Amino acid sequence: MGEFVNVEVSDGIGVIRLERPPMNALNAQVQEELRAAAHICTQDDGVRAVIVFGGPKVFAAGADIKEMADMTYVQMTARAGPLSSAFDAIARIPKPVVAAITGYALGGGCELALACDWRVVAEDAKLGQPEIKLGIIPGAGGTQRLSRLIGPAKAKDLIFSGRMVDAQEALAIGLADRVAPADKVYDEAVAMVTPYLNGPAQALRAAKLAIDGGLDRDLAAGLAWESQLFAALFATDDRAEGMNAFVDKRKPDFTGR
Repeated sequence: MGEFVNVEVSDGIGVIRLERPPMNALNAQVQEELRAAAHICTQDDGVRAVIVFGGPKVFAAGADIKEMADMTYVQMTARAGPLSSAFDAIARIPKPVVAAITGYALGGGCELALACDWRVVAEDAKLGQPEIKLGIIPGAGGTQRLSRLIGPAKAKDLIFSGRMVDAQEALAIGLADRVAPADKVYDEAVAMVTPYLNGPAQALRAAKLAIDGGLDRDLAAGLAWESQLFAALFATDDRAEGMNAFVDKRKPDFTGR
């Protein structure tokens, strides 16, 4: 698909694979290729779930600092929006998405992982937002998604200090969802999304929209958003199949329509 980011589809799983050795540094080209990969996975009805994977050695060690080092304020003002929206494209894939993390997920790499629904982390992996050590802050969702995921106090600890956390601490604070041996991380990610491959795709999409969209609303607005999505599912074939299967006491055969 791209020079550094590829999409492979097999058995309903779309794998967004980063391939920019040695550390999968996330330069502008990688960012735009991630956006394109997210679009492919969104539009392809044959993709029922997505894994973001950097390979067996490293997920992504961060942004390409060499590319950023000489950028001016004016240049970064023009680039900051597309940087954030490229990662947001991953977050907006309307299907279950899991990050399979080996090695390092630092800076932009951690932000890419945060854009996924879940994170499977290798036992020897390191995660963090070290941007403060460069005199900057996370700029691709780190301050927002991390604080929503683990709470503002813990997010401030990681972002203010720039320190790395190991897999067990990541699990304890909610940054990781599962921990596995490094050579089993990808398999664990597959196992995590497999239950959804034959599920009701429109209902899964609506559930993700309701949860993610509701976080940006007050309770009343969130409940109204939920009600709208709930009612809309009564126009789907899968809703009819699911309810008829329940009445008939049989397993539903969802088609994703």
